[in-house]
Amino acid sequence: MSEAVNPKPRVALFVTCLADLYRPSVGFAAIKLLEAAGCTVEVPRAQTCCGQPAYNSGDRATARALAEGLIASFSAYDYIVAPSGSCAGMLRRHMPGLFDQDPDLRGRVESLAAKCWELTSFLTDVMRFEGLPVRLDATATYHDSCAGLRELGVKAQPRALLAKVEGLTMVEMAEPEICCGFGGTFCVKYPDISARMAGDKVADAAATGADLLLAGDLGCLLNMAGKLSREARTAGARPVAVRHVVEVLAGMHHDLPPIGMARD
Repeated sequence: MSEAVNPKPRVALFVTCLADLYRPSVGFAAIKLLEAAGCTVEVPRAQTCCGQPAYNSGDRATARALAEGLIASFSAYDYIVAPSGSCAGMLRRHMPGLFDQDPDLRGRVESLAAKCWELTSFLTDVMRFEGLPVRLDATATYHDSCAGLRELGVKAQPRALLAKVEGLTMVEMAEPEICCGFGGTFCVKYPDISARMAGDKVADAAATGADLLLAGDLGCLLNMAGKLSREARTAGARPVAVRHVVEVLAGMHHDLPPIGMARD
């Protein structure tokens, strides 16, 4: 997954709903990394949800209406980059299918979709970014989100960037590719199954001995952080710290508490 890069490409950051509402630092970290990689970054103010919740629920009309707004907001940019494999997967892989019956728009949507990237993949595969000079003395493990891994092939890219972080030791889970149980609307439709999957995932992470759990999708991170926090309270222990990978790569881990934990 690679392509020739334009000098100083104009990049639109797709912030994502969860980052906007729960973890704005993810958006700021993404901007810092993209600018360091040589991009001109803009955040279109008219952007909305990528449409995935509606799409997964079978509400194609709402998903298409959101997509039409995104076409208007993002078509002028060289690339659209999201700090989320889930949102990027929706934009790149599923959005064009919403316009199968509309040949006039289908071409524009396909062109837009081809410019959509998950952040770590864009940094490594397009920009050939080598990382910022940051340090984190910790041991971390990485969770591969379902959409990023299976729809976009995101696996080696975040690990390659994390390998550049001075002082950081990476250890793999026994099953890093297994779903955490969030799955967007899956956790609402099947809460008992979801909770069991989340328990298995955080147990796998804890078994590594890592003190930091990283991933590239905030939905997964919020789900795992919540499960870790609840289990830690029951056991009277401090949970494994949870962070979005871009917060570490941008060197912002010193400035804010882990996901799901209050600042000490």
